[in-house]
Amino acid sequence: MADKRSIRRDIKKLQRVKTWQLLILLILAGFLSATFLRLNNTGMVQRRNAVTAADKVGDTQQITERLAELQRYTTAHMNASSSVIYLQHQYDRDAQAAIKAVSNTSSEGATANARAEAVCHPQYSGWSTAYMQCVLAELAKYPTSDKLAEPKLPNTELYRYEFVSPLWSPDFAGFSLLLVGFLVFIIIVRLISMGILRILLRRHYRSV
Repeated sequence: MADKRSIRRDIKKLQRVKTWQLLILLILAGFLSATFLRLNNTGMVQRRNAVTAADKVGDTQQITERLAELQRYTTAHMNASSSVIYLQHQYDRDAQAAIKAVSNTSSEGATANARAEAVCHPQYSGWSTAYMQCVLAELAKYPTSDKLAEPKLPNTELYRYEFVSPLWSPDFAGFSLLLVGFLVFIIIVRLISMGILRILLRRHYRSV
């Protein structure tokens, strides 16, 4: 008799908080978690765009600062991986400087470089990989008395960046995600406990 009362008392305790109430809390927590995760990603996109803008301007110090800001943000927030960032404009500027440094070592080289630019410039709006290849191809057509050295182009990997965010971070997104996990755990434990108590109560009635 005492066991039956104890089981009923435990069932009543569990029934004080309804499952549908927990489900509503879970939905709200899930919405908050999704919102904070989206905000984390939006913050990363803003900083990545700042890197791209600095790359177009060509200020080396500004590029370094923007990359550092992006790295700090990405490594401190979940769902904020930057994906691959390539400093195309900075590479083009450095490649242009390397080609000019070689072609200007002699008067013949300077003349060949001017002719190559005259041919390639109308075909392309600005410096790009295609423009650089065009210039190199044109320079090869103008042999000079002083053989031009092969320009040493920059390593493309030095202009490639990618920052990965942690799986979990101690911010609003991280804590809201923990809340979602906690509510899911509570709901599962509650359903299992209710099922076990009902089975025990039925067995008790059968034994009586």
